[in-house]
Amino acid sequence: MHGCNGRMGQVISGLAAEDGEVQLVAGVDVFDDGHNPYPVFSNIRDCSLEADCIIDFSTAGALDELLDYCEEQRVPCVLCTTGLSEEQLQRVQQVSERVAVLRSANMSLGVNLLFGLVKKAAAVLAPAGFDMEIVERHHNQKIDAPSGTALALADSINEELDRAYEYVYDRSGRRMKRPKKEIGISAVRGGTIVGEHDVIFAGTDEVVTISHTAYSRAVFAKGAVQAAKFLAGKPAGMYDMSNVIEAVLS
Repeated sequence: MHGCNGRMGQVISGLAAEDGEVQLVAGVDVFDDGHNPYPVFSNIRDCSLEADCIIDFSTAGALDELLDYCEEQRVPCVLCTTGLSEEQLQRVQQVSERVAVLRSANMSLGVNLLFGLVKKAAAVLAPAGFDMEIVERHHNQKIDAPSGTALALADSINEELDRAYEYVYDRSGRRMKRPKKEIGISAVRGGTIVGEHDVIFAGTDEVVTISHTAYSRAVFAKGAVQAAKFLAGKPAGMYDMSNVIEAVLS
């Protein structure tokens, strides 16, 4: 578990302890007070224990070393960290040519179904003149904004529309009417909100809103554990949660 002492790392640790099919053999985190039932290393290169898969819920700053390790040791990785740079995304793609990597902006089953729903809605509503906005809400400790899930939702819509739309994150400096070919993305940070995403299709005299609300981090942790089970032993390549869903349904 890479990032084992973060909030998500601890939730995953708890779930893994109750899952008879999974065993956490080691953790990696810069902070440790010795409370975990497995050894914790401050640097992944100090870990000498073998694993079938790594689950990463850390920070973008820790990603480069993790990817180097996975590539060198040929250890599959479930990559859940968001806020990655374009250079890091390119590096993820490179590593996936040598080892299995599963990357998803959001690990929950509901959100991954949402990606398909917004595509279908955009295909019908955008040509009919509906404006599209995404509003995401998270707790006040979240570092990146907008969320990776919000960007993935925007990408799902834009892919359906031949990438004809631009993303707008802030209108405070603009004195103009809203252009048609844009997707507005707004981020709210406050309190202990686990995660909320609203995709708004606003037309003349009617509004369609597709929403997802996570009430606990367990929904993401369950998805990450399921993804690790799926990825262990898989050949090199880039995978996502749609592959996990297909495997569960098959």
